[in-house]
Amino acid sequence: MTEDARLFVCDADALVDAGRGVRFALQAFGQPATGFAVRHGGQVYGYLNRCAHVPIELDWNEGEFFESGGQYLMCATHGAVYEPDTGKCAGGPCRGGRLHPIAVHEDAGKIYWLPDERFRAPAQG
Repeated sequence: MTEDARLFVCDADALVDAGRGVRFALQAFGQPATGFAVRHGGQVYGYLNRCAHVPIELDWNEGEFFESGGQYLMCATHGAVYEPDTGKCAGGPCRGGRLHPIAVHEDAGKIYWLPDERFRAPAQG
C-alpha cells in the first residue's frame, strides 16, 4: 500500500473499543455515500455505512454504531445486528446479509482507508 493512495479518517485515539465510530465521505459504486471506522477487540474495522436489509445508514446518532452492550454493530432503523469483525449479519432482518468492508488500517497513531474498485475518494466540489 502506498502512503499517497491512502486517505486519512481520524486519529487512532478517536476510536475507543466498542465505542463511537468515525464516519467519512466516499463514493460507493459511483454514488456519494459514507463509510465508517470502529474499533472492536483492539482492531480497527471499516464498512460502508449501509444496512444489508434496507440501504440506509446504520448509526443511531452520528458515529453511534454499536448496540448498548458493545458486542454488535446495529442498524438504528430496523435492529439488524452485525458482527464487528466480519460484517456478517448476526440477527434481525438482515438474515444472510453482510456489511460491505472497507480496507482500513492503523499507522503511527492515525487511521486510514484505502480506495479500491468499489469505494473511491469523494467527488471534489
